Amino acid sequence: MTDVAPARPNTRQGLSIETGSDGRRRVVVRLRHTGDAPITAAEADLVARGARQALDKALPFVCEFSGNGPAPEDELAVTFAIGDAAKALTDCSGRVPTIGILHGDAFAGPALLLGLMDFVFVVDGAHAFVSGPSMVSEYTGVDFSRADLGGARPLTTEAGLASLTLPTLMAAEEAIDELLAVLPSSADTPAPMIPSADPVARATIEAGDVIPDSATGAYDVRDIASILADDGWFLEIRPSFATNLVTGFATFGGIVAGVVANQPMSIAGTLDIPSSQKGGRFVAFCDAFNIPLVTLVDTSGFYPGKDLEWRGMIRYGAQLAFAYARATVPRVNITLRKSYGGAYIVMDSKNMGNDLVFAWPTAEIAVMGAKGAVEILHRRADEDERAQLEAAYEERLLNPYIAAQRGSVDAVIEPGETRKTLIESLRLLASKREIVPNRRHDNTPL
Repeated sequence: MTDVAPARPNTRQGLSIETGSDGRRRVVVRLRHTGDAPITAAEADLVARGARQALDKALPFVCEFSGNGPAPEDELAVTFAIGDAAKALTDCSGRVPTIGILHGDAFAGPALLLGLMDFVFVVDGAHAFVSGPSMVSEYTGVDFSRADLGGARPLTTEAGLASLTLPTLMAAEEAIDELLAVLPSSADTPAPMIPSADPVARATIEAGDVIPDSATGAYDVRDIASILADDGWFLEIRPSFATNLVTGFATFGGIVAGVVANQPMSIAGTLDIPSSQKGGRFVAFCDAFNIPLVTLVDTSGFYPGKDLEWRGMIRYGAQLAFAYARATVPRVNITLRKSYGGAYIVMDSKNMGNDLVFAWPTAEIAVMGAKGAVEILHRRADEDERAQLEAAYEERLLNPYIAAQRGSVDAVIEPGETRKTLIESLRLLASKREIVPNRRHDNTPL
């Protein structure tokens, strides 16, 4: 089934319903420009029609996209058509998954369409920006190349637009097949079950061995996620943006879940503005599409700094808290090592509506670490007294058992039992249903 718009000599474009390598269907729009060809109103309209068709048929929408700003003689018509496409993509939000592949250039209005999609795959050599290098240079006096302003690297590491960066268009299409294999076709269908021969009761003792003996030692939390997941498979989303928080998909006993985890290898796993935005958007996506959430916690709090506070750490930190608090999908939390203060609250704590919270025996759940507490409570103590007070604080308060006594931790489990406990929890929660408040929509803290 193909609906092809009028083609120009330097453009390949079309709208079709295709079947992926996993046998599942999706609506695909292809806009493949060569050179500096401007986007036309017909091409922008193709995006809108594709998005509406995806919504009508309850199928994922994929748009292979490139398009410079409109030609001067077509500017108004293209602007209207891009607005129509933006409305269609917004209508899809939370109802069918939307995925963009940027494989050429996207400037001005066309670039904004990418920001409306759930996932964006960027091919090396592509560029996207709202204001191009010449305009930036004119207004700031600083010269930028296309690559420096909106190439694959800044789109991935600085802007956070790219979910993944791939070397070729073919690699991007293969990555989309891998992603769509674990996503539901729409919000009205459950996430697929992925068969696996990996034993449910497989011991995961090595997960505990990943944690260093030092309380401040770094490790890669992705290693733990892979150990717990079926067959070691973990698809990380936005791996190069806000690296202090890891987000991605894995399966546990065949159940697809979204994984959110603090990353001690990057600023000690503390939360900041980019990581709060990254986590909040990922949690919201999983909640919209019936995907359970697994949260792995090891954080000492929010990253301190005047710059972060002035840029809105309170507002952006609230985005992550808001996303978790409104989520109605099954939610399982495991504290691996540290969970302090405000970051404890927003990382899907029991008081935020979490379903099941577990902690390893070495976990520390408290307002703050021993050193910070002693500095506040015993400022006049000398060095020896502080050392004694810190040791006493650690022994009495830095453990998971006080939180367990108060009901904030459901059970303290050994690392070797974690996979089995996690899968049993997800199975138990499979029938979870919540009554959603009757309102037009919530007001996310943007």
